[in-house]
Amino acid sequence: MSYKVNHQYDYLFKIVLIGDSGVGKSNILSRYTRNEFCLESKSTIGVEFATKTLQVEGKTVKAQIWDTAGQERYRAITSAYYRGAVGALLVYDITKRQTFENVHRWLRELRDHADSNIVIMMAGNKTDLNHLRAVPEQEGQGVAEKEGLSFLETSAMEAVNVEKAFQTILMDIYQIISRKALAAQDDAAVPGQGTAIKVGEVNNNADLNKKQGCCSN
Repeated sequence: MSYKVNHQYDYLFKIVLIGDSGVGKSNILSRYTRNEFCLESKSTIGVEFATKTLQVEGKTVKAQIWDTAGQERYRAITSAYYRGAVGALLVYDITKRQTFENVHRWLRELRDHADSNIVIMMAGNKTDLNHLRAVPEQEGQGVAEKEGLSFLETSAMEAVNVEKAFQTILMDIYQIISRKALAAQDDAAVPGQGTAIKVGEVNNNADLNKKQGCCSN
């Protein structure tokens, strides 16, 4: 687990957004961090990120949320950015069956490159287009349960469940960190034993393209 502590916040958690191009990852990011939505969206090129600070059980948590391009040609860029992530939101479009079918491929990539303890939530986005639905909610829920993931359906356009999705991920991460801290304290009380908790600063790769603005997917 990677997080760091300074005078401005108690924890910094890196969360990655993954999923096919066009599923609404960037609008989920902008809705959560800036409460903005861009109807005329363009595909993300490379990587961008935004941050949001919130309180979790009396602690100040800074969420650093990374949005990666979903197109295959950027996969070489995005594989490195999983490093240090403690949470992931895997997004598909409920109106596009193929984006749901590709969930398993994204899960494999995530598990190949990320920490084994990473907290993952699956989100079926664009519930505002329910009349065009191609993936039943129960089917998404079933896959999530089989893979051991949390699950929500969201709408970045209508701001439905976006806040809840990130709050759930952040709370799960915080609870894992808290349990590790308590376990380390208990171990440290026993002579000759101890567990070091890794406190690592998230490294903002200078080669990654950080962009401002909300008009990308």
